[in-house]
Amino acid sequence: MGGKPCIRGLRVTVGTLVGLIASGYSHQDIIALYPYLDSNDITEALRFAAWRSEEIELPLVAA
Repeated sequence: MGGKPCIRGLRVTVGTLVGLIASGYSHQDIIALYPYLDSNDITEALRFAAWRSEEIELPLVAA
């Protein structure tokens, strides 16, 4: 998946799940679309996205 974070090694990205939630899909709607996921997968995707949004990236400076 091009290095994007995925759910349990499946071909569903965190971005896909966060996008569906942002578009108004419920956990039940998403599980109907991806029956191999469970509610905890969606919660973990949101948790990861929240953590990642707070992470700070600093440029490397040559010594």
